[in-house]
Amino acid sequence: MPIFFSPEVITPEYQVLNVIDAKNKGVGNVAFLFAEKKLYVYGILEEEEVGADFRDLVTPYIKGLAKAKPDLDILACLYVGCKKIKLNEDEEES
Repeated sequence: MPIFFSPEVITPEYQVLNVIDAKNKGVGNVAFLFAEKKLYVYGILEEEEVGADFRDLVTPYIKGLAKAKPDLDILACLYVGCKKIKLNEDEEES
């Protein structure tokens, strides 16, 4: 099932985006906080079956934000259900 971002609040310091499915039902949210040379990303999805879609949606979005500040340190904490997901294979399990 495809999922999309729907903006809730966007400012220069942070963004809060709802994650919605094709039926416009909210299935989670993600927040981006910009702090000097760091980007903090926190997101949670309720439904596990869209976990891969969530990672595929978030990853290029973060890469796009990072283009504005090439030396940006990205710290992400993303969950689907109660399971933490990794954005890349280098990321440590916790």
